[in-house]
Amino acid sequence: MMDIKKMANKLARQHHSRNPFEIIKGLNIILVFVPLVGVKGFYQYFQRNNLIYIDDSLPYHEQVFVCAHELGHMMLHKKSNAIFMDTYTGFNTAKYEIEANKFAMELLVPDETLLEYQNFTIEQFSRMLGYSQELIKLKLK
Repeated sequence: MMDIKKMANKLARQHHSRNPFEIIKGLNIILVFVPLVGVKGFYQYFQRNNLIYIDDSLPYHEQVFVCAHELGHMMLHKKSNAIFMDTYTGFNTAKYEIEANKFAMELLVPDETLLEYQNFTIEQFSRMLGYSQELIKLKLK
């Protein structure tokens, strides 16, 4: 399996940013903010174009995560065109979703942050960074 951490860090280095909105500008990805129902966002490969759709009603912090997650789908699962079905109720355990979540966390939370706060519990990281404990656990794996 590809090294998700290496891939995310390489992308951040190439684009001098960990902000997925900055990164996708440099990758010619079409970003569409639309009202979505039942999903927060999805990635589509259509007529040789990469498109990322994000629910325009999400708070900015969540839009950033969804964008990073969808970028993960593009980098890892381009051929599968799986739609990100992140519901508000639970944690989607499908393999692709976990890989895209891992990619997003590797992109958004550099190892330096973890080292700086190495005495933090998962709960403390979750509160400080604004991501669920499940996502923090993926990053710490």
